[in-house]
Amino acid sequence: MPTSDLKRLAIFAAVVLALPLLPFVPSFWITLFVFIGIASLVALGLVLLTGVGGMTSFGQAAFVGFGAYTTAVLTTSFGWSPWLTLPVSLATTGVAALAIGLVTVRLSGHYLPLGTIAWGMCFYYLFGNLQVIGAHDGISGIPPLHFIDQPLTGARAIYVVVWIAVLLSIAGTLNLLNSRVGRGIRALRSGATAAESSGVNVWRAKLLVFVYAALLAGLAGWLYAHFQRATTPGAFNLNIGIEYLLMAVIGGAGHVYGAILGAAIVVLAKNVLQDAMPMIFGFAGNYEIIVFGVLLILLLQVSRDGFWPAIAGRFSRLSGVAAPIDTTYRLAKGDMTLSPDLLLAVKGATKRFGGLVAVNDVSFKVPRGHIVGLIGPNGAGKSTTFNLVTGVLGVSEGEIHFAGERIDGLTPRQIAARRIARTFQHVKLAPGMSVLENVAIGAHKRGRAGMLAGILKLDRAEERRIFAEAAFQIERVGLQAEMHRKAGELALGQQRLAEIARALCLDPVLLLLDEPAAGLRHMEKQALAALIRRLRYEGMSVLLVEHDMDFVMQLTDEIVVLDFGTKIAEGAPAEIRRNEAVIEAYLGTAA
Repeated sequence: MPTSDLKRLAIFAAVVLALPLLPFVPSFWITLFVFIGIASLVALGLVLLTGVGGMTSFGQAAFVGFGAYTTAVLTTSFGWSPWLTLPVSLATTGVAALAIGLVTVRLSGHYLPLGTIAWGMCFYYLFGNLQVIGAHDGISGIPPLHFIDQPLTGARAIYVVVWIAVLLSIAGTLNLLNSRVGRGIRALRSGATAAESSGVNVWRAKLLVFVYAALLAGLAGWLYAHFQRATTPGAFNLNIGIEYLLMAVIGGAGHVYGAILGAAIVVLAKNVLQDAMPMIFGFAGNYEIIVFGVLLILLLQVSRDGFWPAIAGRFSRLSGVAAPIDTTYRLAKGDMTLSPDLLLAVKGATKRFGGLVAVNDVSFKVPRGHIVGLIGPNGAGKSTTFNLVTGVLGVSEGEIHFAGERIDGLTPRQIAARRIARTFQHVKLAPGMSVLENVAIGAHKRGRAGMLAGILKLDRAEERRIFAEAAFQIERVGLQAEMHRKAGELALGQQRLAEIARALCLDPVLLLLDEPAAGLRHMEKQALAALIRRLRYEGMSVLLVEHDMDFVMQLTDEIVVLDFGTKIAEGAPAEIRRNEAVIEAYLGTAA
């Protein structure tokens, strides 16, 4: 956990844990803060799921129900100790989330939130119709938690337990987000293509964050059951699920402390509105839902990031200055002497999009240790060819071989595992993450620590090596002064250099660069050319798409020319410069 996060958490812990010790704070407010703490756990999961992972869920209340009903049944029907039911409640919630997630996280677009609405409604009616759990009457008489034979029956008694759970969840979530797995999850919101091309298992990352969010909701349900001493289906319906999502959005989806802020705003506002609105209108009704709807619409118009970023900006002094990174102990490099000498062979590759043939029977080779240029006018099929080689698109016909192995049909993650790295024509960085974090994503396949190791901070040695590798590659491309800036704040040329550094973090044998010099000044282009030559000297092969012909002609060993998806020439730079077909189609008479 970064020092700034540790300071914030320490201050926050001191404030909330001291609250019930103050004699002038009425019990009613302590009760409200217990509800805020329980709701914060669910909202925290939604911050990860929606704000970080980019998956909108309206059904988290159902997972709260799984945690609550599990402990309710075990304690009332089987006489279990409440503390012993905690792992069982979490396991039940986790298994349910895994089963639902295996189907749900494969959905995209508007189908994903619709899917969460569907299973949220299903479980509400399931809870209400199962007689074994009391149907719509629910389960009452749930025993309270005990601490050293002392029952925690009042709000002040259980307050500390609830907020210790919240604080531990915040700490674990911050550790997760600053881990190898967490960076992969954070990269999803900006698009899965770049993350998967860096070796991130996108589907697995989505499933992990889905289950993690459900476990936080299950923990909230367990606490809710032993605080309320009763459970009914009405506490876990779709409206409650919408309220939890509202908490995450209002507080600041994507910001951990925004979950607590959003939960406090919604719980307190709901309490006030339930008392005030009937007095205004003269009769009872669920007016708070109307107010929340209006509040959400206004918030999306004024501040789509929620309230927390505005508040956090006032405490930016806590962030301090980033410590220098020692690049001595980096990740171990792989062997560059792959056999055979013919590294990449594209054989008759064709890609059709309906009636459009984007790439038509293209064949070329990239020998080991060579720099090969792929040039042609806009729309010639160069980037599509890159996508075929890296598995982003599948070939309609033809074959692609790498180091003697056929790789067409493999996923981008599987191709990245073979140490093939790439950049993109349109830069694909996570704008809200620092340059260092973006580049570190490139080393994802070179790490081994999993989700649990990240939450418990058991991955620190590996993390130091990953960041040392990322810092080294950033220095190689000349961005060391921008290392700790957000990637979205960089100029286009600098973003392209950051993408190259990210690709180099994969320790590639074959590097595919899609217009790497676009947006760079003359001296920056010269430095980039020197870096690419140095990479070739180290044993790396490079396939390069670029429109700057001086850059390409001085750098490459061979050039392949495409026009309307068809190869029209191939040869050394001097041959291509004199080729009549190339001059007519692309270079022009000035060549």
